[in-house]
Amino acid sequence: MKRNSAVVWMGLALAFLCGCERHSTKEVFYMVTTNAALPYWQTAAAGFNHAAAQYKVTSKVVGPDGYDAQAELAALQQAVAAKPAGILISVADAAVLQPGIDAAVQAGVPVITIDSDAASSHRLYFIGTNNLEAGRLSGKHVVDKLKNKGSIIVFTITGQPNTEDRLKGFRDALGNSQINIAEVIDIKGDARMAFDKAQELLGQTGPKKVDAFVCLDSASGKMVSDAIKRANATDRLLMAFDVNQDTLDGIKGGTIDATIAQKPYTMGYAGLKALDEVFHNPPAHMDKDFGADSFSPYPVFVDTGTSLVDKNNVDFYLASSAAGSK
Repeated sequence: MKRNSAVVWMGLALAFLCGCERHSTKEVFYMVTTNAALPYWQTAAAGFNHAAAQYKVTSKVVGPDGYDAQAELAALQQAVAAKPAGILISVADAAVLQPGIDAAVQAGVPVITIDSDAASSHRLYFIGTNNLEAGRLSGKHVVDKLKNKGSIIVFTITGQPNTEDRLKGFRDALGNSQINIAEVIDIKGDARMAFDKAQELLGQTGPKKVDAFVCLDSASGKMVSDAIKRANATDRLLMAFDVNQDTLDGIKGGTIDATIAQKPYTMGYAGLKALDEVFHNPPAHMDKDFGADSFSPYPVFVDTGTSLVDKNNVDFYLASSAAGSK
């Protein structure tokens, strides 16, 4: 009788332990991206999905296949309606996305921003690049390469918090140099605009000649590189952003001088794990101002890091990209 009782208790204990596993596929985490078609966001999604597989939870990556803040807001609202365990989001336009983020948090859904922040929203915190420093790193390289003088064109996405910070950092780095930003061009998320404008400007000579092109977004570098190759204008400096395969190939081939590497895989990977921790250990008040709380369980900002990539270290990044795609 005692032996049978022991077996029963052991069975109950095992059942209790199995029923109290931390994770479940019923826990669904969303990543909302600004442009799902970009390789950059496919890399972030790979990190997000890898962490989900390790935790045995469900991950869903949503967002428009093109830069469209309103479409991203709609994707966010649909994710909130599904009552997920948590949401990661990159903010295309803070003015458009902030109300949706705040509504999600008020509904009890943890929200962490990645890549591009909405600092005034009720999101818990931000995981991503220090974009001011990334812009400064880009600017310092351009100043060195142009030897403190020249005329440059900057391609960016106006209104997106991360690119706005990069532009500010870039301007800071120019300092008292004699480098002039002739024009800042908003590509509005369409990299073909960068190609068309670069092609037009490459035909100019004399005082209007552009000495360098600087891209502060992920997609423009390849397009400007194509324009340079078509015009055989190898004397023009091209500074890109991110380490897409095309960008790395451009550095190897000599049409792109350098780029700034971010870590989107890390943003997605660390982001899911951070959301999981919040889901299993939620704060008493989700919409509290944790940034102003000296005893907050959350940081304000997790810097995932940046680095300069040029001909001196591009082979390392090419090898890393090849290994990551397997």
